[in-house]
Amino acid sequence: QVQLVESGGGLVQAGGSLRLSCAASGRTFSRVTMGWFRQAPGKEREFVATISWSGGITTYADFVKGRFTISRDNAKNTVYLQMNSLKPEDTAVYYCNVHIGQNYWGQGTQVTVSS
Repeated sequence: QVQLVESGGGLVQAGGSLRLSCAASGRTFSRVTMGWFRQAPGKEREFVATISWSGGITTYADFVKGRFTISRDNAKNTVYLQMNSLKPEDTAVYYCNVHIGQNYWGQGTQVTVSS
């Protein structure tokens, strides 16, 4: 059973930083792409970033390019999202994602950016 557990969310002022973590369990994740999505109140869930199994290929939504960095530690089955220069519009629940035959999601971690 695949399990994803996010952590690291919180309340931060605009311009601040947070580092999210997603701990994966239930199988080996070193050969799969993992990603982050977010969902703001009243909006659909949207793509934020993905990282290939080796970490060599990363993709980002345009609205986070230059501010967020995705990384992973396969030895720890953990993927990270370093978020810098946060804006109030980054306020959302952030979800970790992996697709192994089907989509798996964590429970999410709340990020609130105050102006």
